[in-house]
Amino acid sequence: MTALDDAWPPSDFDPREAAMLAPAVGDLAMTRAWYGFMTARATIALALLLLQATQYVLTETVPVWVLAMCALYLASALSMRLLARPRLPRHALDPTWLLTVGMDVLVIALLQMFQSGTISYTPLLGVPVLLTAVLGTRPMAIGMALAITLLLLLETWWGSVHGLAENTGRYLQAGLAGLGYLLVAFLANQLAARLMREEQLALAGLHATRLQAQVNQLVMETLTDGVLVVDAHTRMRTANPAARALLGLGAAGLRPALDAKPSWAPLLDLARTTFDQAAPQAADLTLRSASRGARRLRVRTRMTEAPGRAHERLCVMFLHDLREAEARTRTEKMAAMGRMSAAVAHEIRNPLAAIAQANALLDEELQAPGHRQLTQMIQHNAQRLSKIVDEVLDVARVPEAGRTAPPSLQLDASVQDICADWVQRAPQRRRVQLDLATHGLPVDFDSEHLRRVLVNLLDNALRYASERPAAIQVTTRLSAERQSSLQVWSDGAPLEESVERHLFEPFFSSESRSSGLGLYICRELCERHRASIGYQRSARLLDGASAQGNEFSVQFRPPKPAARATPAH
Repeated sequence: MTALDDAWPPSDFDPREAAMLAPAVGDLAMTRAWYGFMTARATIALALLLLQATQYVLTETVPVWVLAMCALYLASALSMRLLARPRLPRHALDPTWLLTVGMDVLVIALLQMFQSGTISYTPLLGVPVLLTAVLGTRPMAIGMALAITLLLLLETWWGSVHGLAENTGRYLQAGLAGLGYLLVAFLANQLAARLMREEQLALAGLHATRLQAQVNQLVMETLTDGVLVVDAHTRMRTANPAARALLGLGAAGLRPALDAKPSWAPLLDLARTTFDQAAPQAADLTLRSASRGARRLRVRTRMTEAPGRAHERLCVMFLHDLREAEARTRTEKMAAMGRMSAAVAHEIRNPLAAIAQANALLDEELQAPGHRQLTQMIQHNAQRLSKIVDEVLDVARVPEAGRTAPPSLQLDASVQDICADWVQRAPQRRRVQLDLATHGLPVDFDSEHLRRVLVNLLDNALRYASERPAAIQVTTRLSAERQSSLQVWSDGAPLEESVERHLFEPFFSSESRSSGLGLYICRELCERHRASIGYQRSARLLDGASAQGNEFSVQFRPPKPAARATPAH
C-alpha cells in the first residue's frame, strides 16, 4: 500500500490546487457521506426510541432511564444532522468527532448490556465502525473496530459473570464479530480512499476541461476566420461570430441545419462529401443570397475521430472570406500601381490640355466639313482620355477617404436627391423607379462618396437596361437587424461567368471604350466606410410580370445605438 491509502486526505493532495476548484477537491464526496451518516444516526435513534417506548407501554420492563437515554440520543442525532456543519476528522483527537461516535457506541453498548428479551443490538455497532472508516483515517477506523471488539468481550464477560449465557460460545461469537468489524473497517477505509482519489481526478479533469473550453471559446470568438461545427445530420453544433457573420446568422443561440437556406447548398454538399469519404476536403465556394449578394469563401473541412460511433463524428469547417485575402493583395498591388498611375496621369494631363486647346483653336479656323469632323474626333477622344485620367487620379485618392469618421446621412433622402439630379441630365434616364424603405434610419457614409457610388451604378445599369418603364429600379431596405442596404437593379442580360468573376477589379471591362474603373472605385469607397458591395441575378416586378435582371447591392454598416433614429410611421 502507498501512503496515499493510509490517511485522508492522501499525502499527495495539494491544498493549493484544491483551493482553485469549487467545491474543494476531496470535501465534496466526504461531505455527502457525512450527511448520509448523520441521517442514518437520526433514523436509528428514532427507531430505538420507538422500540423502547413500545416495550415500556406493553410490558413495563424497560427502565425509565433507558427511555430518557434514547430520547437524549435522538435529540443529539437530530441536532447534529440539522444544525451542525460537516466536520471531517483530521486526527483522532477531535473532540466533536469523539463525542459523535462515542455516543453511538455508548448508547448501543448500554442497550446491549441491559437489554430485556432476546433483542440483539450488536449489528448497530457497525454504524460507528463504518462512519469512522469512511470519514476518518485508517488508524482511527482500526482503533474503533478494536474498541468495539473489546466492548463485545466485556459484554460477554459481564454476561458470563451473571450466568446469562455459556462462556465459550459467547466469547467465540464476540471474537468473530470483532474480526468482522475489523475487516469491514479496513475495506471501507480503502474504498473511501479510492473514491476520494477518483473524485480528485474527476474534479481536476473537469476543471481542466472547463478551462480548456474557455480558452477554446476565446480563441474561436477572436478568430477572423469562421469556424463551423456540424454533425452527421448536417446540423450546426457550434458557430463562432465570424462564421455567423459570413453565413448571415442572427441570434447567437440559433443553430439551424445546413439545408435551412438554399444559399448554403455548397456548404451542405461539402459537409456530406466529408462524411461520406471520411477525409478532409477543401474548396472555393460561392454563397449566393438575395439579401447579401454573392460571397466567395475558401472552405476547409476536418473530421473528428469517434471509433465505432460513426453517428457521433463531427465535421469542423473553416471558412475564410476570400474578399479579405483579395483585399490585402489588392491593397499591396494598388499601393504601387496608384503611385505610378498618379505620376503618369499628371504627366499626361499637361500635354492633353495642350492638345485640347490646340484642337479648339484649329476648329475655329477650319471651315471644310471633313476637317471639322476630324477636329471633333480629336475633341471626343481627348475628353475620353481626360475622363480616364481623372478616374486614375480618383483611384489614387480613394485610400484617403475614411481617415476621419464620416458623418451620418439619411439614406432615403440622399438617394432620392441623387437619383433626381441624375434623371435631369438626359431624357432617356427617366425610366427609373424608386422604392425607399429605411424609414429615415441614418447610415455612416460620406454624402459625396455615396453620390459617386450611386451614379456609377446608375450609369452602369443604363448601359445595359432596356427601354421599358421601370427598367432601372433603385430600392433601399432595412433588415431585421436594422442594417440598411441599397439596391440598383436593371433588366439587362446576365453577365458571363468570366466577367462576373472580375467584375470589381480595376481596369477590367467587357467594353473596349470603358476604363474599367467605375465598379472598382465603388467597391473601394464602400470598403473605406466598412460597407460591402456585391452583384447577383434577381427577379423584380416589371410591367406586371416577374423579370430577371442584374442587381448591385450595397450593405451599409449598422449605425451606432446613439445614432439610430426612431422609424417613421
